[in-house]
Amino acid sequence: MSGDENAGGDTPGEQRPEHDAAAIDAAIAEAEAIAAAAALTPDEVLTALRERNDYLGSLRRLQADFENYRKRALRDQDSAAERAGEKVITRLLPVLDTFELALSHESDPDNSPVAKLHDQLLNALESEGLSRVAPLDQPFDPAAAEAVIHEEGDDDNAGPTVIEVLRAGYLWKGRVVRAAMVKVKG
Repeated sequence: MSGDENAGGDTPGEQRPEHDAAAIDAAIAEAEAIAAAAALTPDEVLTALRERNDYLGSLRRLQADFENYRKRALRDQDSAAERAGEKVITRLLPVLDTFELALSHESDPDNSPVAKLHDQLLNALESEGLSRVAPLDQPFDPAAAEAVIHEEGDDDNAGPTVIEVLRAGYLWKGRVVRAAMVKVKG
Protein backbone atom coordinates (compact mmCIF):
# COMPACT_ATOMS: atom_id res chain seq x y z
CA MET A 1 0.00 0.00 0.00
CA SER A 2 1.44 3.34 -0.96
CA GLY A 3 1.44 6.34 1.31
CA ASP A 4 -1.21 8.07 -0.83
CA GLU A 5 -3.80 5.31 -0.55
CA ASN A 6 -4.56 5.93 3.09
CA ALA A 7 -3.31 9.47 3.60
CA GLY A 8 -6.39 10.60 5.52
CA GLY A 9 -6.05 7.78 8.08
CA ASP A 10 -9.39 6.32 7.05
CA THR A 11 -9.87 2.63 6.64
CA PRO A 12 -9.65 1.20 3.11
CA GLY A 13 -12.92 1.38 1.23
CA GLU A 14 -14.03 4.64 2.83
CA GLN A 15 -13.92 7.89 0.94
CA ARG A 16 -11.34 10.33 2.19
CA PRO A 17 -12.71 13.66 3.42
CA GLU A 18 -10.66 15.50 0.76
CA HIS A 19 -12.91 14.00 -1.93
CA ASP A 20 -16.29 14.12 -0.20
CA ALA A 21 -17.83 17.57 0.33
CA ALA A 22 -20.38 16.29 2.87
CA ALA A 23 -17.63 14.68 4.92
CA ILE A 24 -15.59 17.88 4.77
CA ASP A 25 -18.57 19.95 5.90
CA ALA A 26 -19.26 17.47 8.72
CA ALA A 27 -15.63 17.55 9.85
CA ILE A 28 -15.58 21.35 9.81
CA ALA A 29 -18.81 21.50 11.80
CA GLU A 30 -17.43 19.00 14.30
CA ALA A 31 -14.17 20.93 14.50
CA GLU A 32 -16.01 24.22 15.09
CA ALA A 33 -18.15 22.66 17.82
CA ILE A 34 -15.09 21.22 19.56
CA ALA A 35 -13.18 24.46 19.07
CA ALA A 36 -15.93 26.50 20.65
CA ALA A 37 -16.04 24.18 23.65
CA ALA A 38 -12.26 23.95 24.06
CA ALA A 39 -11.31 27.44 22.95
CA LEU A 40 -9.26 26.09 20.03
CA THR A 41 -9.08 27.25 16.46
CA PRO A 42 -10.83 25.08 13.84
CA ASP A 43 -7.42 24.34 12.27
CA GLU A 44 -6.11 23.01 15.60
CA VAL A 45 -9.17 20.81 15.96
CA LEU A 46 -8.84 19.52 12.37
CA THR A 47 -5.19 18.74 13.05
CA ALA A 48 -6.19 16.90 16.22
CA LEU A 49 -8.87 14.94 14.33
CA ARG A 50 -6.37 13.94 11.61
CA GLU A 51 -3.93 12.79 14.29
CA ARG A 52 -6.73 10.82 15.96
CA ASN A 53 -7.56 9.14 12.64
CA ASP A 54 -3.88 8.37 12.06
CA TYR A 55 -3.57 6.83 15.54
CA LEU A 56 -6.80 4.89 15.04
CA GLY A 57 -5.51 3.51 11.73
CA SER A 58 -2.21 2.59 13.36
CA LEU A 59 -4.06 0.85 16.19
CA ARG A 60 -6.16 -1.17 13.75
CA ARG A 61 -3.07 -2.26 11.83
CA LEU A 62 -1.35 -3.18 15.09
CA GLN A 63 -4.37 -5.23 16.19
CA ALA A 64 -4.41 -7.05 12.83
CA ASP A 65 -0.66 -7.68 13.06
CA PHE A 66 -1.07 -9.07 16.58
CA GLU A 67 -3.93 -11.34 15.50
CA ASN A 68 -1.79 -12.65 12.62
CA TYR A 69 1.12 -13.20 15.03
CA ARG A 70 -1.13 -15.08 17.46
CA LYS A 71 -2.42 -17.38 14.71
CA ARG A 72 1.11 -17.98 13.42
CA ALA A 73 2.36 -18.76 16.94
CA LEU A 74 -0.44 -21.31 17.43
CA ARG A 75 0.38 -22.96 14.08
CA ASP A 76 4.07 -23.07 15.02
CA GLN A 77 3.24 -24.57 18.41
CA ASP A 78 1.05 -27.25 16.84
CA SER A 79 3.74 -28.00 14.27
CA ALA A 80 6.42 -28.33 16.98
CA ALA A 81 4.22 -30.68 19.00
CA GLU A 82 3.58 -32.80 15.93
CA ARG A 83 7.30 -32.96 15.11
CA ALA A 84 8.05 -34.01 18.70
CA GLY A 85 5.41 -36.74 18.48
CA GLU A 86 6.84 -37.92 15.17
CA LYS A 87 10.31 -38.10 16.71
CA VAL A 88 9.04 -40.32 19.54
CA ILE A 89 7.20 -42.52 17.06
CA THR A 90 10.26 -43.03 14.88
CA ARG A 91 12.23 -44.04 17.97
CA LEU A 92 9.54 -46.63 18.87
CA LEU A 93 9.40 -48.26 15.42
CA PRO A 94 12.39 -50.54 16.14
CA VAL A 95 10.54 -51.73 19.25
CA LEU A 96 7.56 -52.70 17.09
CA ASP A 97 9.95 -54.48 14.71
CA THR A 98 11.43 -56.43 17.62
CA PHE A 99 7.95 -57.45 18.78
CA GLU A 100 7.10 -58.66 15.26
CA LEU A 101 10.35 -60.60 15.06
CA ALA A 102 9.63 -62.21 18.43
CA LEU A 103 6.11 -63.08 17.29
CA SER A 104 7.46 -64.76 14.16
CA HIS A 105 9.36 -67.19 16.44
CA GLU A 106 6.41 -67.94 18.75
CA SER A 107 4.72 -71.34 18.49
CA ASP A 108 1.30 -69.84 19.25
CA PRO A 109 1.66 -66.13 18.35
CA ASP A 110 -2.03 -65.31 18.89
CA ASN A 111 -2.04 -66.27 22.57
CA SER A 112 1.43 -65.28 23.68
CA PRO A 113 2.17 -62.51 26.18
CA VAL A 114 4.42 -60.93 23.53
CA ALA A 115 1.42 -60.65 21.17
CA LYS A 116 -0.64 -58.97 23.87
CA LEU A 117 2.12 -56.44 24.57
CA HIS A 118 2.60 -55.81 20.85
CA ASP A 119 -1.12 -55.26 20.33
CA GLN A 120 -1.36 -52.88 23.30
CA LEU A 121 1.59 -50.81 22.09
CA LEU A 122 0.34 -50.76 18.51
CA ASN A 123 -3.20 -49.80 19.59
CA ALA A 124 -1.88 -46.96 21.76
CA LEU A 125 0.25 -45.61 18.90
CA GLU A 126 -2.57 -46.00 16.38
CA SER A 127 -4.90 -44.01 18.64
CA GLU A 128 -2.36 -41.16 18.46
CA GLY A 129 -2.14 -41.20 14.65
CA LEU A 130 0.18 -44.05 13.62
CA SER A 131 -0.95 -46.40 10.88
CA ARG A 132 0.78 -49.47 9.53
CA VAL A 133 1.61 -49.86 5.83
CA ALA A 134 1.91 -53.43 4.61
CA PRO A 135 0.91 -53.31 0.92
CA LEU A 136 0.87 -57.06 0.23
CA ASP A 137 -0.66 -57.95 -3.18
CA GLN A 138 -1.09 -54.27 -4.04
CA PRO A 139 0.53 -52.24 -6.81
CA PHE A 140 3.95 -50.97 -5.81
CA ASP A 141 3.88 -47.37 -4.55
CA PRO A 142 7.37 -45.86 -4.28
CA ALA A 143 6.06 -43.14 -1.96
CA ALA A 144 5.06 -45.68 0.70
CA ALA A 145 7.36 -48.62 0.02
CA GLU A 146 10.96 -49.36 -0.86
CA ALA A 147 11.56 -52.26 -3.22
CA VAL A 148 14.63 -54.12 -1.97
CA ILE A 149 14.08 -57.30 -3.98
CA HIS A 150 12.79 -57.40 -7.54
CA GLU A 151 11.51 -60.52 -9.25
CA GLU A 152 10.78 -60.69 -12.96
CA GLY A 153 7.10 -61.00 -13.62
CA ASP A 154 4.69 -61.90 -16.35
CA ASP A 155 4.47 -59.65 -19.38
CA ASP A 156 0.89 -58.62 -18.63
CA ASN A 157 1.90 -54.94 -18.22
CA ALA A 158 0.02 -54.72 -14.93
CA GLY A 159 2.95 -52.97 -13.33
CA PRO A 160 5.00 -54.05 -10.36
CA THR A 161 3.09 -55.70 -7.52
CA VAL A 162 4.18 -56.26 -3.94
CA ILE A 163 4.46 -60.00 -3.34
CA GLU A 164 6.12 -59.94 0.08
CA VAL A 165 6.46 -57.39 2.88
CA LEU A 166 9.87 -57.71 4.51
CA ARG A 167 9.38 -54.87 7.01
CA ALA A 168 6.20 -52.93 7.62
CA GLY A 169 6.13 -49.23 6.92
CA TYR A 170 4.32 -46.62 8.98
CA LEU A 171 2.43 -43.40 8.46
CA TRP A 172 2.24 -40.73 11.16
CA LYS A 173 -0.90 -38.64 10.74
CA GLY A 174 -0.93 -39.36 7.03
CA ARG A 175 2.79 -38.78 6.34
CA VAL A 176 5.25 -41.59 5.69
CA VAL A 177 7.67 -41.85 8.62
CA ARG A 178 9.15 -45.11 7.39
CA ALA A 179 8.63 -46.76 4.02
CA ALA A 180 7.81 -50.46 3.95
CA MET A 181 10.57 -52.76 2.67
CA VAL A 182 9.03 -55.02 0.07
CA LYS A 183 9.69 -57.65 -2.57
CA VAL A 184 8.22 -56.68 -5.92
CA LYS A 185 7.22 -58.77 -8.90
CA GLY A 186 6.82 -57.32 -12.34
